[in-house]
Amino acid sequence: MLKEKAGSNAGQIWNALNEKGTMAFKELKKVTKFTDKDLYLGLGWLLREDKITVEPVDEKEFKASLK
Repeated sequence: MLKEKAGSNAGQIWNALNEKGTMAFKELKKVTKFTDKDLYLGLGWLLREDKITVEPVDEKEFKASLK
């Protein structure tokens, strides 16, 4: 069940990044309406599948973009 949720979250994150481009995690969380846990679950899936890149914005924030 958790695997399906991770895949679904990843799909929603991928769609948001595809539509809007590079986004900070805060913005991505707002757009997807995910909790921290759900956001990181989907981001982890996409990172493992090598579909996104993640870069630091500053000491406390990161941004994600599609490869």
